Amino acid sequence: MSGTSPQAASQPLNPSPAQPQKLQPLYVLSWFLCALFYFYQYAIRSAPGIMQDELTQAWGNSHLGLMIASYYIVYALMALAVGVLLDRYGAHAIMPMFIAVTGVGCLIFGQGSLVAGIGGYIIQGIGAICAFVGASYVAARYLPARTLALFVGLTQCMGMAGAAFGSKPTRILIDPHGSFHIPWQSVWLGFGAIGLLLAVAVFFVMPRDTGDSDHHHGDMSLANLMRPFKIIFSNPQSWIAGLAGGLLFVPTTIGALGWGALMLSKGEHTTMGFAATDVSMVPIGWVIGCPLLGWISDKIGRRKPVLIGGAVVLLAASLCALYVPVGVLPHYSVALIMGIASGAAMIPFSSMKEVNPPEVKGTAAGVMNFLVFGTTGIMSPLVSALMGKTAPETMEQFHTAFLPLVIGIGIAIVLGFCLKETGWKVRKAS
Repeated sequence: MSGTSPQAASQPLNPSPAQPQKLQPLYVLSWFLCALFYFYQYAIRSAPGIMQDELTQAWGNSHLGLMIASYYIVYALMALAVGVLLDRYGAHAIMPMFIAVTGVGCLIFGQGSLVAGIGGYIIQGIGAICAFVGASYVAARYLPARTLALFVGLTQCMGMAGAAFGSKPTRILIDPHGSFHIPWQSVWLGFGAIGLLLAVAVFFVMPRDTGDSDHHHGDMSLANLMRPFKIIFSNPQSWIAGLAGGLLFVPTTIGALGWGALMLSKGEHTTMGFAATDVSMVPIGWVIGCPLLGWISDKIGRRKPVLIGGAVVLLAASLCALYVPVGVLPHYSVALIMGIASGAAMIPFSSMKEVNPPEVKGTAAGVMNFLVFGTTGIMSPLVSALMGKTAPETMEQFHTAFLPLVIGIGIAIVLGFCLKETGWKVRKAS
């Protein structure tokens, strides 16, 4: 449903339409459906953790670690592939297919066996990577350039909301002592049906444009496939944006969400209930910070001040979390501020697209995700190794283990100064 007349539809599609200067309802709806896919994939990604008891009962051993590791390996590799596909064939051809693949993965998971569970979860990872990459691609192509950071932030906000949806409501549905007590397999079948319906909606709503440039529609040769990667990886600014984004994500994903509850309960001797509530403030902060900092960046027309300012606040909050005893500052405030400030990590996603040519914006989004997850993959075992073979018992041990994360924020601040300013105010002036 591209909104073109029959006469226009009979003409060759323009592979590189001019980017709109104003928000248009069809394009906003197209972005929203892609962002809704991101909400959906975060919901299903977090669901197995809530079902661990049920999966252990069904499989003897839930194999959750193997499932998650396999998911992220596939997710990171597909981040590189899906960007090329979007650039080459356009969102209308790619997005519905990947959403449908995710839905099919849920249906397979719902068959109940261990093999179906792991296989279905991996298939979900194949499709799910297109959620954020696709939504940011649509925002970069069909929405005004001066709103890019805002819509990238709103996309991330949708993902965090999906994580919450995949946790509490799912637990309510499958709780054996609750009002519903729905079998966990039925929940996955429901997830699958939702995915297939969303794929149909995107197919009919998404504009029917093809890829961004003629040379992307040549033969499927190795040279043609590698060309966009060569453009992006040979640009030093791509590496700066990718590393800055990754280093600003890991303090909250690895530090706060991964080890934060243990640090509070063991190092600060709080109750696990308090620790869990405190840590939950981080994703709530993301929901606030991602769109807020994106809006500020678009409003002032600059990327670097928001990136650097957010990173400085994140550094200060992280130091408070490590060195200021619980009770000195208002409860939950440090974790909330960390989450809000880490929204600055979304700014490099916009910069990554803006420092590279328009015809590789999809590949740029994929490479950005690959670099962010690659940074996480490197930092996570490093922090775990510094924790030692046994769980830390003192704050001094946590200080040592989290030192790379704090240093990483400092490096991200330095990288922020090295990043090229790509905000609309600078582009307009030039």
